[in-house]
Amino acid sequence: MNREKAQIVEGIVSVVVNAVLFAVKFWVGLATGSIALVADAWHTMSDSLTSIFVVLAAKLASKKPDKEHPFGHGRWELIASLLIAFVLVFIGYEFIMGSIERFQNKVEVTYGTVALVVTIVSIILKEALAQYGFYIGRKTNNPVVTADGWHSRSDALSSVVVLIGMLVSKLSFDLWWMDSVLGVFCALAIIYAAIMILKEAITRILGEEPDAEFIAKLDEEVSKVYKDDLCIHHVHLHNYISQKELTLHIRLNKDMTIYDGHEIATVIENIIEEKFDMVATIHVEPLVQKQE
Repeated sequence: MNREKAQIVEGIVSVVVNAVLFAVKFWVGLATGSIALVADAWHTMSDSLTSIFVVLAAKLASKKPDKEHPFGHGRWELIASLLIAFVLVFIGYEFIMGSIERFQNKVEVTYGTVALVVTIVSIILKEALAQYGFYIGRKTNNPVVTADGWHSRSDALSSVVVLIGMLVSKLSFDLWWMDSVLGVFCALAIIYAAIMILKEAITRILGEEPDAEFIAKLDEEVSKVYKDDLCIHHVHLHNYISQKELTLHIRLNKDMTIYDGHEIATVIENIIEEKFDMVATIHVEPLVQKQE
């Protein structure tokens, strides 16, 4: 799956669907006098804005390496993920404040059938967009698309809160506070999603330590062409998204010539590029035998 194309398609689909949903929800909100529906509509519009970030990030990240950026521009995806996370935090905060205000004012709105149908359709479409974003994010290992999926999920959750509030008001159980309480829980879920997105993006920016499974696979591939124990260690991954750099140390017989050591390192670098799609830089150390 082409990473750039998949990201652009996901972004465009999200922008179009959210724009249509915004128009419908905003119209129904004005027609019913529901502040909740109008706010939910603007929440949907914010999804369109973050999806524009997704498309722009794909274009910027696809630029080839240049003199100023020798490792490419792939980390624009991480920057876009951070922007989306900040938007989610803001939305979560606004949701909490709005829920508190509704609780204090004991807000109650009478909803019609059209409002219920529009909200249900919105939930289904937004969750479908979320699943689509998660799928593309997994297939392309793309954090910005995954972040956009979480934003769609947050909008679906907010619509669920609005729907529950509608149903509660129709049942007339005098649970006027239910919408406010669910709004707070929904807001906390949104903020949690933002924290997870921030954590992943910041971890990649700061640098990652390859996991044990990767090291085991690396040892396995190298041992196929070089039988002696190289003592592979000091392995570090430098993730530039569009390009990954791997640095590591190996130990070779101290009596080996520089030429032979260089040849072994080159073979290992080629293996890493072929099997793991990473550019490797290898530091060679002498293997000193312990005296008995």
